[in-house]
Amino acid sequence: QVQLVESGGELVQPGDSLRLSCAASGRTFSRYAMGWFRQAPGKEREIVAAIGWTGGTTYYADSVKGRFAITRDNDKSTVYLQMNSLSPDDTAVYYCAAGQYYSGPRYNAREYQYWGQGTQVTVSS
Repeated sequence: QVQLVESGGELVQPGDSLRLSCAASGRTFSRYAMGWFRQAPGKEREIVAAIGWTGGTTYYADSVKGRFAITRDNDKSTVYLQMNSLSPDDTAVYYCAAGQYYSGPRYNAREYQYWGQGTQVTVSS
């Protein structure tokens, strides 16, 4: 089992950058595919980005390609989401998730077994 704690969410202005972190506790972090999801008010939870075990393979939603970057540090049991050129459409609660059955990045929320509590990102002028 793994516990996930997100941090880094805050109120920023359009065009700003922000980095989210997700610290994991528990065994064998390096054997979990990791993902970032988000949920805006009145909308369903959606995939933002995902990363495989080694960090060598990634997946991005079309809406964030070229602006966001997911990375992981297995020595620190932490996954990051660097977000650039933020817009109000990026406002949401961002969730970190861990999936233990696949080595590559997964974009389906059903393939993740563990979830963090979420961190709020608000983009507003």
